[in-house]
Amino acid sequence: MAAADVIRDAAVQLREAGIETPEHDAKLLLAEAAGVELRDVDKALLMGEELGTAERFARFQSMLARRAKREPLQYITGHAPFRYLDLKVGPGVFIPRPETETVVQAGLDWLTRNGMIHPRVVDLCAGSGAIGLSVVSEVPGSQVWAVELSPNTAEWTRRNLSETAKKYPSIASNYHLEIADATSFATLAQLDGTIDIVITNPPYVPQTDIPEQPEVRDWDPELALYGGSADGTLIPERIIERAYRLLKPGGVLAMEHDLTQGERLMAYAKAIGFTAAHTGKDWTGRDRYLFAVS
Repeated sequence: MAAADVIRDAAVQLREAGIETPEHDAKLLLAEAAGVELRDVDKALLMGEELGTAERFARFQSMLARRAKREPLQYITGHAPFRYLDLKVGPGVFIPRPETETVVQAGLDWLTRNGMIHPRVVDLCAGSGAIGLSVVSEVPGSQVWAVELSPNTAEWTRRNLSETAKKYPSIASNYHLEIADATSFATLAQLDGTIDIVITNPPYVPQTDIPEQPEVRDWDPELALYGGSADGTLIPERIIERAYRLLKPGGVLAMEHDLTQGERLMAYAKAIGFTAAHTGKDWTGRDRYLFAVS
């Protein structure tokens, strides 16, 4: 069966299931099933080539059925891109989003502007490890401490640390993972007053705003989604408090938040002692993260 026919039929199935990007998802799944790059699938479509073996087709059909049930694409393929990394993901770990890349970039830009060669960085609510592993791999000489509450999720963090260390061997001794409550003053207490920057993507979805997308609502871990209160700011506010104690004078907190929370979290940061705070925008120009100076 020609690849073009396979993709066309698959896209119809995914479109009927309510998938917003049926052709794209079908091509990605086909590439994964065939063990090739997406560009190879595009070439096969252009050249009118066949899909390949019956085994590949069966694997593709299995993946397609899972996607039609609204299982996240990244869980099916087993990995997700984030900045320069390709992170392993699956049930039990929050899938890293492109908007979080802007939070990391804001933190790295601040480190560069301030000429920090060996920064001390904390990633609260580590999840897959996306934030901390990006920092430690992109900033040679940085020391990163990551905190994750869920032991099951921490297994994904460790897995991604192991995979990333294969490409960047030096990070193995520069990345430190602790399984603990990121909002507790006892967590990483030995680092209080010594950290240059805290970069974090805590749970912040308002409990009154249950996501409509089945991929988010039914699959993302609730522990990584909801901010602990009706407006979703309870956990972010506790993260602000914890970050304030961790940071040295002049240090910075870069924290992702919901589009509705910017004003409240800026005011909260200033109320507990941060000297300055503003919101930063994501790729779509929407207020996405708090940037506060201690």
